Amino acid sequence: MASTEVRSAESADHTVETPALNKQIDGNVGEKFGGKADASKVDAEEVEADLDLYVPLIMEDGIVDERDPLTIRSVLIGIILGSLVNASNLYLGLKTGFTFAASMFGAIFGYGIIKICSKSKLPIIGGSFGPQENSIIQAAATGAGGIAGIFVSGIPAMYQLKAQTGTPNGDFGALITITIVCSFFGLFFVTPLRKFFIIQVGRELNLVFPTATAVALTIKSMHAGGAGAREALSKLKALSLAFAASLVQRVASYYAVGILYDWHVFTWIHIWSGYTSWAMNIESWGWWFEWTPAFIGSGILIGMNSALSMFGGAIIAWAIIGPTLVHYGECVGKRQIEDDPRWADWYSFASLRNLGHEKPSPRYWLLWPGVMIMVCTSLAELVVQYKVIGYAGKVIWQKTCIRVNTFLVKRGKHSNYFATRATVEVKASENIIDDPAPPEQQVPTWMWSVGLVVTIAAAMVIFALQWGMNPGLTILACLLGFLFSFLAIQIGAVTDTTPLTAASKASQLIFGAATQGKGYSLKTAQRINLTAGVVASGGADVAMSLTSDFRTGFLLGTSPIKQWYAQSLGTIISVFLAPGMFVLFTTAYPCILDPEVEHCAFGVPSVAAWAAVAQAVTDPDVSIPLTSGIFSIVMGIFCVVQVVFRHFYLVGGREKYRQYLPNWGAIALSFVLPNPVFTTAAMFGALVAWGWRKWKIQSFDLYGYAVAAGFIAGEGLGGVVGAALQIGGVSGDILGTTVGCPGGFC
Repeated sequence: MASTEVRSAESADHTVETPALNKQIDGNVGEKFGGKADASKVDAEEVEADLDLYVPLIMEDGIVDERDPLTIRSVLIGIILGSLVNASNLYLGLKTGFTFAASMFGAIFGYGIIKICSKSKLPIIGGSFGPQENSIIQAAATGAGGIAGIFVSGIPAMYQLKAQTGTPNGDFGALITITIVCSFFGLFFVTPLRKFFIIQVGRELNLVFPTATAVALTIKSMHAGGAGAREALSKLKALSLAFAASLVQRVASYYAVGILYDWHVFTWIHIWSGYTSWAMNIESWGWWFEWTPAFIGSGILIGMNSALSMFGGAIIAWAIIGPTLVHYGECVGKRQIEDDPRWADWYSFASLRNLGHEKPSPRYWLLWPGVMIMVCTSLAELVVQYKVIGYAGKVIWQKTCIRVNTFLVKRGKHSNYFATRATVEVKASENIIDDPAPPEQQVPTWMWSVGLVVTIAAAMVIFALQWGMNPGLTILACLLGFLFSFLAIQIGAVTDTTPLTAASKASQLIFGAATQGKGYSLKTAQRINLTAGVVASGGADVAMSLTSDFRTGFLLGTSPIKQWYAQSLGTIISVFLAPGMFVLFTTAYPCILDPEVEHCAFGVPSVAAWAAVAQAVTDPDVSIPLTSGIFSIVMGIFCVVQVVFRHFYLVGGREKYRQYLPNWGAIALSFVLPNPVFTTAAMFGALVAWGWRKWKIQSFDLYGYAVAAGFIAGEGLGGVVGAALQIGGVSGDILGTTVGCPGGFC
C-alpha cells in the first residue's frame, strides 16, 4: 500500500501504486486541489484560505537560520530510521504484496531524536535544529527504506519458476548488483525532471504529491514555535506507543495466531455447528478478519473512497465473480486437506500452480482484468494530459538545442537550425513559477548525466554476465523503465498510488514479444522477462521517491542538491540492506521460494502474480482464459471511458461529483490480491478513521496519521523479529498454538 506513501508491488509496488496515503485538506485548501487529489489533514490554524501549496510554504517567525541542513546527525538518524522501514517492508511485502514509504515515519521520529540531541553541547550531535534539516532526515530515510519492492515481486518469482538457479544466499552478489542498477538508474534519470514535475506543470496537472505535501506540512507545524513543539511531542508519543503496541502484538501473535491475529469466524461456526459445509464455503473464499496493525493503519490513511473501492472490488471478485466461475466450471479450487472429512469443504481458490495443465483458479482468471484495469487507467490518465506532455517535449527539445548550439559555438562551428531553435522561447503556462532554488543549489548536470551513463553501461555488463540479458535488451529495459517511470510519477503525484503494476506488467508484456522466437530457452526467457519488469518497477519506485523528496524540499525551501545527497547516501545503504533482509527471510522461511508448499507463513501474492504473467507471455502451454481476456478488454475500455468522462465532462461546476466515482485502481488491486483479508482490514481502519473524525476531528488531526505510521512500521519490524525467532528455533509454529485456525493452519 505506493507505498503507502503506501506502495504496492501490485499497485505501489510497491509499490502495489496502491492503497496510498491519500489525506484530505479541509475547506478552501481542498478546493484548491480541485477535487483531484488529497493531502494531509492539518490543524485549523494552518488551513487558511490563501494557503497555496504550489509555492514554498511561509515559515513561522523565529525559525532557525539553517546554513547547511545536510548534517552528519540528520543523515545518520535518517538512515537508521529508513533501515527499520526497509526491514519492515521485506516482511510486509512478502506477506501481503505491499511496501510503505519511510518519509512520515522518518520525519516524526527523526524530529524527536534530533530535538533531544540538539540540546547537547557536543559537536556534531548538538546545535540548532530546523525544518530543512528535518527534511534531510526524511530524505535519507526514504533512500534507506527504498527498493524493497523488487524483493517481494520479480526476484523471488525467478526462484519460484526455477529461472534463477541456486539460492539467494549463494546469489548475494548478483542480488546486490541488480539492486544497484535499479536504484541508481531511477535516481539519476529522474533528477533533471525535478523542475518539470514540481514547478513547470505542478499546478496545471494538480500534482499535489499528497504524502510529500503531508510530510512538509507536518514538519512545518512541528517547528512552529512552542505550540509546534508541543504538537510534535504529542505526535511522537502517539507514534511511539502505536509502534510499540504493534510490534508486541505481532510478536505475541506468532504464538497464538488464531486468537491474537487471524479471526476465522466461519471456521469457528463450522466447528461449533458440527462441521457444516456452508460456513467453510465462505471461509474458503477468504472471508475472515485479520488483526493486522499495518493494514488497519493503512485504512486510516487511505480514506473512505479508496477503502470502499477496495472492499467493493473484493466483493465483486471474491463473492460474485469467483463463485460464479467455479459454479459454471470455468475455474476450479483445490482442496486444502485431503484425508480429513471434517475439512472436506475447505478449498483454496488462489492457486497459481501448474498453469496450462489444468483448469485455472479464480485468482488466475481475475489477475488479467486486474492488470488490464491498472494499465488502462494509468495510461489513460497520462494521455489526457497530452497538452502538458507536448509542452514538456518542446521544453526538453529547446534545452537540447541550447546545449548543442553552445557546444558548436565553443568549437567555432555554426548551425542555423540549432542557433534558431536555441533562441525560440517556449511559451510557458501562466501557472509556472520561478524556481526558488538558485543554480548553485541544483544538482549539477554532469553529476546525474555521468551517473546515468555509467549506470546504464554497468547494467549492460551486469545483466549480460549475471542475468542472461544481452546489451540490446538491457537498453530496451532502461527505455521502458524511463517511460513507465514518467507515467508512474504523474499518476502517483495525483493519486498517491504509484502504479508500479502498470510499469512492471507492461514491461513484461513487451519483453514477452521481444524475446519470442529468438531462440531463448523457456527459463532464460522467463528470467529476462522478470528482470525487465524489475528494472521498470524498481526504477519507477526510486524515481517517485526522489521526486516526492524534491516536492517536500521545495515546500520547505531545502536545497535540492542537499536532498539529493541525503537520498543517495540512504540508497547506498538500501542496496545492501534489502538483499540482506531477503536472504534472512528466505533462510528462515524457504517456502517463500517454493510454490508447491501449500501452507507457507507468507502468501507472497505479488510473487505469484509476476510469475503468472511471465509464464503467460513465454510458455506456449500457458494462456489467458478466453472469457478472462474478453472481460479484461471490456473493463479496460470502461475504465478509459471513465477517465475521459472525469477529465473532460466533470469540470467546472460538475467537478464536485468526481469524489463519487469509484477508484478503479483500488478495485483492480482487489482482483489481483489472493483473497479479501487485507481489504477487509483496510476497510476497518478507514471506518475507525471516519468515526474518529466525526467524534473529535482535532484529535484525529493531531494523532491519526502518527498512529497509522506507528502501526505500519511496528508490524513490519515484528515480522523481522519473527524471522529471527524462526531461525533460532523458538518460533510460534514450534512453541505456539494454532487454536482457532482451520485445520490447524493459519
